[in-house]
Amino acid sequence: IVGGISWLSRVNFRLSFNEHRSLLLLSSSETVRSWILRPDIIIMTLFHFGNCFALAYFPYFITYKCSGLSEYNAFWRCVQAGATYLFVQLCKMLFLATFFPTWEGGAGVYDFIGEFMKATVDTADLLGLHLVMSRNAGKGEYKIMVAAMGWATAELVMSRGIEFDWKYIQMSFDSNISLVHYIAMAAVVWMFTRYDLPKSFRLPVTVLLALCVYKAFLMELFVHVFLLGSWTVLLVKAVLTGAISLCSLFLFVTLVHSN
Repeated sequence: IVGGISWLSRVNFRLSFNEHRSLLLLSSSETVRSWILRPDIIIMTLFHFGNCFALAYFPYFITYKCSGLSEYNAFWRCVQAGATYLFVQLCKMLFLATFFPTWEGGAGVYDFIGEFMKATVDTADLLGLHLVMSRNAGKGEYKIMVAAMGWATAELVMSRGIEFDWKYIQMSFDSNISLVHYIAMAAVVWMFTRYDLPKSFRLPVTVLLALCVYKAFLMELFVHVFLLGSWTVLLVKAVLTGAISLCSLFLFVTLVHSN
């Protein structure tokens, strides 16, 4: 009796396995047939991928080529800046995991103090950018562009995806904003560390440094208070980054021409 029951169970298992396999093959064949009958699906998918890829990466390539970095053979300098970015982010993650535990408050309650302290840890990015620029010899423009390109490209590669959704279109635009942000941040760090910086420049440069560090925190605060949508957040971030960049450019040009 036991042998007959085990034999029947094996037969039932084989039948169910064959049935599931046939259903799987049928579903896969239906998918392939839909792709063959609807080639526009593949074309639109590839077009969307190419659009996301171009929006995210081409501005970095154009900036590298048009800024003169390619003439200085600065590719490996940018790679070293990217490696410094990875090391700084690793240190930040270890520090946050050790000293800033997960918020256990009520749902919908914004931890203002905790988020502010976490944003303060981003000052490590300023130290990392200063370390990269101090290790490169050359003009100030060359140091700024090498540090900013390596830093922003490493962030793009490590923290952003290219997928087939509208949010990744937004992330592609956001990567362009990040490139401008890191160029401005590198310029502000370079001005702040100069020994011949006029006293009248100290206050605006310090304010710009604080805005660069706490920009993400301010954006999260705006989203929480005003309940902004994703496209509105992107627009506000672009406006804020543009204002910081224009102020940094004005101070940089004024400082260079005064010297």
